[in-house]
Amino acid sequence: MPDIVTNSKARRDYHVLETYEAGLVLRGSEVKSIRAGKVQIADAFAKVDRGQVWLHNAHIEEYAWATHELHAPKAPRKLLLNQAEIRKLAELANVKGNALIPLSLYWKGDRVKLQLGVCKGKAEYDKRQDIRKREDEAEIRRASTGLRRS
Repeated sequence: MPDIVTNSKARRDYHVLETYEAGLVLRGSEVKSIRAGKVQIADAFAKVDRGQVWLHNAHIEEYAWATHELHAPKAPRKLLLNQAEIRKLAELANVKGNALIPLSLYWKGDRVKLQLGVCKGKAEYDKRQDIRKREDEAEIRRASTGLRRS
């Protein structure tokens, strides 16, 4: 499944507790813009409202060649999940410190899917630990490849 766009800030700033796959209700011009890669989900979030899940702040640029079906770039978009998943998301989102953050947007067949994560914010020291761990792993890889060549 090739990703259309990934939210790189999500895994840097949050601990991902659970992930869900959701469909999106889109108009034709929105799908065309997504195919052209004119979408951004870095500042997006999801909310459960009256038994439905909505994606807010996702920016899908207007399609340049659309005639009568223009859409608002930052309009809330409905996410398609079954009722059991919506109830579970509502429970998890109500826990203090949890947020529903889109992790990636991708194609599944001819449909656009969203990977939605239940996330908990990282503290500053957690971010520093992740950076240190990543640097240590890179150093080990460099050292091990240097030993093989000798």
